[in-house]
Amino acid sequence: MTSRTIAAVHAAIRDDIADLVTRRPVPAADLPQVDPFLFLNHHGPQVYAANNNGLPFGPHPHRGFETVTFILSGTLAHHDTGGHQSVIAAGGVQWMTAGSGLIHAEVSPPDFKQTGGPLEILQLWVNLPSRLKMTPPRYTGVQADGIPALSTPDGAGTVNLVSGSFVGQKGPIRSLTDVFMATVQLYPGARVELPAPCGRAVLFYVVSGRVAVAGREVDQWHLATFNDDSDTVMVEASEDAVLLFGHADPINEPVVAHGPFVMNTREEIGEAIRDYQAGRFNGTGPLLDVGA
Repeated sequence: MTSRTIAAVHAAIRDDIADLVTRRPVPAADLPQVDPFLFLNHHGPQVYAANNNGLPFGPHPHRGFETVTFILSGTLAHHDTGGHQSVIAAGGVQWMTAGSGLIHAEVSPPDFKQTGGPLEILQLWVNLPSRLKMTPPRYTGVQADGIPALSTPDGAGTVNLVSGSFVGQKGPIRSLTDVFMATVQLYPGARVELPAPCGRAVLFYVVSGRVAVAGREVDQWHLATFNDDSDTVMVEASEDAVLLFGHADPINEPVVAHGPFVMNTREEIGEAIRDYQAGRFNGTGPLLDVGA
């Protein structure tokens, strides 16, 4: 089967946050979104010294979408006003549905701040359709051993399946909107056919290494967009590479974003701000500081 062809390749923009190395492939001036994928930040890779301040993502609100956080190295503590808490280690994933609204924090746990070490994290925002924007918030944290690590048919790669199905297996996350999501490790000589059903939007970001798709090279820190001309993406790697790969149905609705809120109209953004200021995101209890 022939591969989807590449429409464009977009370099991630360097946009550090305090001392946190950050690259952002989307949104960009020429790529506002890959509907329904709204936003992707690539933090690191870097090494934190001992007695560091950790990640700077203290308590902040969200409404109208989902955050998916991939911990590639290091550890990440999550806590929110829905009563969810976890510390996820390297290889794990956090999937939070902000829905109608909550306040959360993603920070470094105390032992990481004390000892330091390597850190690399991806955070992806996935939009929700209007019918689900006010759905009750929920959260799932999965450690690495809960994520199926599936060999590619040629044995030269591994698909870490977060949501959706691959080679007869299902990921641990049940997406509200049937999002397929995985990280993919490829070894030199790998040739893998990844599912990309026609009509679905494809998220394809090269975290590290270099790959070729339909004869076109895509380097690390680049995101490729695709033409809707096949049901697969054929990837070849001549060196070690890591990809973030997903696909989903486009929502095809207006997107109005204001900071941590993503809705369909300006009026809904105003309502989100008023609800947050009135304490309506406070959920079931106080936001406990698990990262102190």
